[in-house]
Parts: sequence; C-alpha cells; structure tokens
Amino acid sequence: MPASLRELRQRRQSVAATKKITRAMELIAASRIIKAQQAASAALPFTRELNRAVSALATHAEVDHPLITDAENPKRAALVMLTSDRGLAGAYSSNVIKMAQRVTERLHEDGLEVVRFPIGRKGISWLSFRGLPIEQSWEGFSDKPSYAHAHEIADRLIEGFLRPDDEGGYSAIYVVYTRMESMLSQVPRVRRILPLEVVEGVAPPSEDEILPIYEFEPDVETVLDDLLPLYIRNRVWFYLLQASASQLASQQKAMKSATDNAEQLIQELTREANQARQAEITQEISEIVGGAGALAESSESE
Repeated sequence: MPASLRELRQRRQSVAATKKITRAMELIAASRIIKAQQAASAALPFTRELNRAVSALATHAEVDHPLITDAENPKRAALVMLTSDRGLAGAYSSNVIKMAQRVTERLHEDGLEVVRFPIGRKGISWLSFRGLPIEQSWEGFSDKPSYAHAHEIADRLIEGFLRPDDEGGYSAIYVVYTRMESMLSQVPRVRRILPLEVVEGVAPPSEDEILPIYEFEPDVETVLDDLLPLYIRNRVWFYLLQASASQLASQQKAMKSATDNAEQLIQELTREANQARQAEITQEISEIVGGAGALAESSESE
C-alpha cells in the first residue's frame, strides 16, 4: 500500500534531520584528524632517535636482557587489540577484531594460551559478550589518547612479561592496531613488541657519515634497563596515535557515506511526495468533475 503524503513528508523531515547530524559528525571528524596527524608527526623525531639508540645499543652490546631474549618454552602470549569507544566508524573495530581472531587462532595452533588486553569499549563488549576472559582493559580515550595512557599500558605489559608464565606472566606480546595509510585506506596490522626484535642494518650509513664509538655509563645493563622500557612505551604511544587517526578517518568516511545516502533518500522521498500530491490533485479533480456531471444529469432529468 503506497504511503500517504503526510507520511512521506514526515519521513523526509526525519531523514533531513539525520543528514544534518551526520554532516556535523563528518566535519568534526575531519577537523580532529588534522590534530591526530599533527600529534603523530610531532612524535616522529623522538621515535626516530629512540630507534637509533636502541639499535646501536643492541648492536654494540652483547647482553642477555629479559626484554630482548626469547623464552625457551613459551606457554602464554599477551594480545592487545585497539578498538574504538564509540560506533559510527564503519568497519574500523570489526576489522581489528577479525585480525585479533586470526592471531588468536595462530597462537593456539602454536600451543600458546592467549591473555587478552582490549583497549576501547567495542573490543571489551565483544569479548565480554562471548564470555572470553579479559586480563585488563582500558577505555575512554580511543579517539584522543595521551602519553600517560601509553605509559600505563606499556608498564602493565612489561610487568607481566617479566613474570614467568607459571606465575601469571606471558612470554610474548602482540598488538593489533590500525595503521592510517591515507584518508581512504586504514589497514589493520599485527606487531610483536616483546621480546624485542632489533633489525640491524635497516638504514645503512651514508658515505660521509662516520659511525661513532659507543661507551656506556655506568654499564650496559643499566642503560638497557632505562632505555628499553622507554622504547616500549614509545611503541605503544605510536600505535595509539595511529589507531586514533584511523578511527577518525573511518568515522569521517562512514559519516560522508551516510550523508550521501540521506541526500539520495531525500530526493527519492521528494519525488514520491510529488507523485502522491499529484495523485491527490488528480483524484480531487476527478471527484469535482464527477460531482458536476452528476448535478448536470440531475438538472436535466428534472
């Protein structure tokens, strides 16, 4: 049964109101993406120098530090997944969850028990709904993280990593996050942050560059104890920034799609309303003509 003109107008007004909301959310996400990208760019110089320092330390020092040593018989692995606190971000959180599921299956195939550390309400809700155990969770800052959040998360992960598996610890830490390739492409990725893997020779020195001779004071162990936790915190901070920018980009893309769909629906409802109005006018004219004809026939019969 076709909708009445009043129903079509009410639906059009409702869609128009929704369009205003989605358009506003699109603009808000677009403005916040710029801030997220600026925060990531501002952290790059420190990250670059920290990576060089860790690489130099691992290259010139032969020390078995617990943060860079693989466990002989690993039994448990920690899995951190970064999702959003709110919806309306397209497939952002679901892509991270799917990637985390694949990582979990792979770890189970290797005989490892998975210890879950979700970040963001979407990941927490997904795990809680399925009754999966959660070691610890964080929420409320997925779209605007701070270094204090990264510091807290990294220290908690390091604390568990330094404990034996039999005492509630874990032998490896994996992070599932979303890297922002561009405004149109956000790719979920998996990274192992502990035990640390330092790749030597990634950026070879230029011909004019002179490699320094390093001396560590007071000793290599003390420098490693201070530098490696700082490196892990910086890695977590980088993942949080990338996830935040990706979430905002996904939200902007989803809201733009919703706005375009609302505009198309408004046009369709407008056409249907015009057709319904024309049908009503035609019906009224037909009734008037029919009534006039009946009056004319009654006058002639008299």
